[in-house]
Formats: sequence, C-alpha cells, structure tokens
Amino acid sequence: MPIGTQGTVKSLDKAELEKLGSQIILGNTYHLWLRPDLDVLESAGGLHKFSNWDRPILTDSGGFQAFSLAKIRKFSDEGVTFSSHLNGERRFLSPEESMRIQTIIGSDIALVLDECLPAEVSKVEAKRAMKRTWEWAKRSRDEFEKLRKKSLHQNNLFGIPQGAQFNDLRVESAKMTMDLGLPGYSIGGVANGGEPEEIMYSQVLEQTQILEEEKPRHLLGVGTPRDIVEMVARGIDMFDCVMPTRNARHGSLFVGVSDFGYINIKIKTKRYEKDFSPINLNSKFEELRTYSKAYLRHLFISKELLAFRLATLNNLEFYLDLTKRIREKIIKDEFGGFWKNFGQID
Repeated sequence: MPIGTQGTVKSLDKAELEKLGSQIILGNTYHLWLRPDLDVLESAGGLHKFSNWDRPILTDSGGFQAFSLAKIRKFSDEGVTFSSHLNGERRFLSPEESMRIQTIIGSDIALVLDECLPAEVSKVEAKRAMKRTWEWAKRSRDEFEKLRKKSLHQNNLFGIPQGAQFNDLRVESAKMTMDLGLPGYSIGGVANGGEPEEIMYSQVLEQTQILEEEKPRHLLGVGTPRDIVEMVARGIDMFDCVMPTRNARHGSLFVGVSDFGYINIKIKTKRYEKDFSPINLNSKFEELRTYSKAYLRHLFISKELLAFRLATLNNLEFYLDLTKRIREKIIKDEFGGFWKNFGQID
C-alpha cells in the first residue's frame, strides 16, 4: 500500500497510481485530523471524494504518530493527549475519537487505537501496553459498530496484535485480538526502530502461526524488498511502508536486475553524472524509459521537483511489481525457490 499520509502519495496523481497498479493506499488519521481537518473532509463527503480516489483506503489509528511525538504527548488509560506539531494546540485522542475520525475520513479499513512502544522496552512495560491496547481495541470495536450502523459507508475494522520483542506476549496478544472477532489484523510494534531482522521475523511468525489464515494479515511499517519477501513467507498478506517514496525523495532508487535480485542506486553520486542509460528500460512509464540516469541526477542536484516524481514512480513500480510477482509465484507454487534466493545484489 503506497503511503498517502495527507490524502496524497507525494508527487503522484490518481492516474499514475492507477497505472502503477495500486489496489489500495494508506491515509494517516493523525495528519488528516489536523489538516485539512474533519469539517472539510465531512463537507467533501470523505477522503475518497476529496482526493478523487475511488479504490480502497486503509487508515491507521493515530497511535503510531502519538508514539512518535515523544516530547509532546502523554498516554493514559483513557487515551493519549498531545500537542499538534503544526500549532501546539492540545488534542485528545481516545479509541472512540479515533473511530469517529476514521468514519468521517471514510476509510475502507480502519484500525483500532493502539499503544506503540520503542524497540528496547522492558517486559513489564510491554505487557502493560499490550493490555491497554486490548482494552482500547474493545472500546474501538464497540464505538465502530455504533458508528457503522449510522453510516452508509460500510467499512472494516482491523485489530492490532502487539507484544514488543517478547514472543510469549506476542502469542498472548494474538489470541486476545482474535477474541474480538474482527475481519482482519494489522500486526504492530515490529518496525519501531532498532530490531535485528531475525527478531523482527520471529515476532511476526509467533503471531501469524495463530491468526486465522482466511483473514487478511497486514504488517505495519515494513519494509525493505527483502523484508517483504521474508514476511510473505511468514504469512503476511498486506504491507505499508514509507521506504519506496521516502527513499525516492532522497535519490535512492530500487532497480530489479534479475528474477531473484535488485540493486539500490544512489543516483546523486558522481558515477551517474555521465550515465546516459535509461532510468528503467523496462518501465511501463515512457518517462522512465527515455530519461537518463544522468538527467535524473541533474534534476536532484538542481533541486528540480521532477526528480521526486520520476524517482517515486520508479520505486513504487518496483515495489508493486515485486508484490505482483510474489502473488504469481504463490499461484504457480514457485514461491519457495523465489523466497530463498531473492535479495539485494551489491
């Protein structure tokens, strides 16, 4: 799911996203709440109409942004109080308010409000946050059902299993979340910073071994191309991550070089100054087939806005084609060989 934090995937329009094959995008509850604000979104008839996007939208709960605002937020059993990063205005986000905001946004998949934690946290803290997330999830579900009965837009609510780096808590949290009877899951707290890969993979596997296979399992905030392949092997169905779009804006391009590998190009380095080969000869976009790497480097060095668009198109095309290939490999029963051999080529 390409990240559309503020109702837009940075530098791209609807037609480009459709041509890329984007089935669903992610919107950010916290940011859309602050700007353009709920009055504008409600008057527009929701984010789909406001942004002219007629495919599904998933919204996060606002919990991760509350977690990331470490210096200007405070958690309690009732919810989280924080100061807006825009103007310092004090706001309070409860499970009920998160459901109200996501209902006004009109997302097709909403997430329960959860408490995120940093990678390095004690087991006592992890268990407390897990239980609080469980209580918030019940309140989120109850409020969601009330709002859903009043709304013409019939959306879905996903639960969020947590547990930090502690496998027994991961198991406990997955079982508790299943008891909510929700149609899907968004596994949280895996990529909050600092976790070694193998711990991250283990955290996910502990939960996907328990969560029902027939329900979609989304992994929040992951990750590298290799991470995606590894996580599909561990039972994940849906992903969101800023990596393809954020890396693009910094001049870091993902380029496939074989069925099993890719390279990461730092386009602003001097080696591409006279590289007149296409950005991506096999792209579905004429711009990427005809503009050269040297020209793209020039755009970045000159701080031209076209650089962001071209690099973003390249990276999202790579990521969406990767997930398409994974689906094809699974259908053909060829994923095992792909998974074991896929990786970054130096």
